[in-house]
Amino acid sequence: MRACTRKLVVTATAGLLFLATLPTPYVLSAQAPQQEQATAGPPGTETLPDVGRWHMEPGERWEYRSAPPTSGPHDPKWVRPGFYRKIQPPEKLVHSLEHGDVVIYYDRPAPDVRATLQKWAQRHPGKWDGVIVAPLPGLGQGIVLTAWRKLLRLDPFDAARAQAFLDAFRGHGPESGEKDME
Repeated sequence: MRACTRKLVVTATAGLLFLATLPTPYVLSAQAPQQEQATAGPPGTETLPDVGRWHMEPGERWEYRSAPPTSGPHDPKWVRPGFYRKIQPPEKLVHSLEHGDVVIYYDRPAPDVRATLQKWAQRHPGKWDGVIVAPLPGLGQGIVLTAWRKLLRLDPFDAARAQAFLDAFRGHGPESGEKDME
């Protein structure tokens, strides 16, 4: 038993001596876990669990845990920022969220709200911080904003809270800026 204890002490001491020779930033960064940016967003913003971010086979469908989804497996292709009149596949929208885009869902908004959503889509066409506006039946006059793991339902529409959501989460997806989109 003494020989076993002695080997453990020698091994632990050698390990500590090795760590002592490394530059301090390396030791700290090697031991510090990655922290997610803790942004709460405007009042009412929900933070949902991360359910993954792997690519599925093209055209494959997925049953997401939230409606609309804010993370999860997704199509290798994404939806480009802009205003859409046709429903977009959720698997492609989730890929856009991963890139750092914000997706705003609408159904039958008032004309002034629709005009605001169109302006936001035009104002934010960025590859990694864009705004996608897409229909989602059943919302009535309300809208839903989503970013990676974030969701805000606004019924009635509140332009200030919606803008605060855009400011907080646009450009903050887990893959934001990693690659140049074609």
